[in-house]
Amino acid sequence: MSQLHNHLAFTRRPITAEEYLPPIKKLLDAGVPATYTLEQVAAFEQGREDEDHPDASNTTPLHIMARSLPQDLNGDEEKVVLDIMNLLFEYGAGWNFLDYEQKTVGDLLLERGQKRQGVLYSRLVDAGVSAELLLRKVNEGEIEFIDPEELPESLQEASLNAAQDAAAEMKQEADTAIDQKAYLDSKLEYTKDSLVTNENRDGVMMDWESSIMYKAADSICPVPDATVLNIGFGMGIIDQAIQSHSPQKHYICEAHPDVLQKMKEDGWYERKGVIVLEGRWQDCLNDLLDRGDVFFDGIYYDTFSEHYDDMLELYDIVVGLLKPGGVFSFFNGLGADRSLCYDVYKNIVELDVSNYGLRCEYDTLSVGERNWEEVKRSYFNCDYYYHPRISFV
Repeated sequence: MSQLHNHLAFTRRPITAEEYLPPIKKLLDAGVPATYTLEQVAAFEQGREDEDHPDASNTTPLHIMARSLPQDLNGDEEKVVLDIMNLLFEYGAGWNFLDYEQKTVGDLLLERGQKRQGVLYSRLVDAGVSAELLLRKVNEGEIEFIDPEELPESLQEASLNAAQDAAAEMKQEADTAIDQKAYLDSKLEYTKDSLVTNENRDGVMMDWESSIMYKAADSICPVPDATVLNIGFGMGIIDQAIQSHSPQKHYICEAHPDVLQKMKEDGWYERKGVIVLEGRWQDCLNDLLDRGDVFFDGIYYDTFSEHYDDMLELYDIVVGLLKPGGVFSFFNGLGADRSLCYDVYKNIVELDVSNYGLRCEYDTLSVGERNWEEVKRSYFNCDYYYHPRISFV
């Protein structure tokens, strides 16, 4: 084990600043990378030059620190560990590398008894938010699908977003999940409890989302006889929930021809007060903005094969269509394949909407059993759900 990793194993108690900070800083000042992994140490010791060996993981100093945290860590020791984390981040430590067990530092902190609201986990989330916002700026707005080779070398090691890795893998296997044109050209299949792409079995929507959708309908129908917009019909779960509030006007924006055909077959076009906008929201909602005579008490967004940079574009439109007392919400699956990523995106949304004079409040809901048998891969792996309720300050 390298000296840096060894210092972070906390073999001596109590954990004091005098004992730990000077030697750690000395090694970092000497040029030992804060991202130096156990796997790289092993490769060096074995005389291998291929640090990107197929069996390699990324067990960084932060991983060692998190795995070594005493369960009975006291307040003074926690402050020292926080200083160590700050030092590692100052020297370029990445916030969510995966170790040999495919765990993030966040996973390990929680396993060692740290709380999501605790200072150590919160510091990790803050580092993720800072890194992702910086990477977005470098990459001209995109936050989810970043090619590390296009970034400065100092940033290549600063963040290894598991959600981005999953997206890259998905790009190779199934363009419908990340390419909107490929999705709109694909054939869809409605099964007993899901909507999937026919060829690739990508899950567009599943009925385990029902409780989430009914909660969302309660939020976006804040007044009687509301005028409401839903972007993305899917299985129609949210729209059924909206109908239970007897809205005065219920706009539905949907682009996929198979879904539009299903809506026609199920009589949505004939429902009282329902107005179907056929096409991409980027086109339909800009037309509404240009008209200037339709405003909404509630707006919901849940599309497939779109990403966070699309939501950033949507915010521009939402502020023009939402009434002063209106509520905007969306299906919040941002980074939900990893708990740490999910917590990071929670904060990113809060920051982004604040730039529009909006406030994002979350209700935390439990997520029950999910059956992934009919789809190729799971798309929500957290056991909790952050329901967003966004309104003007």
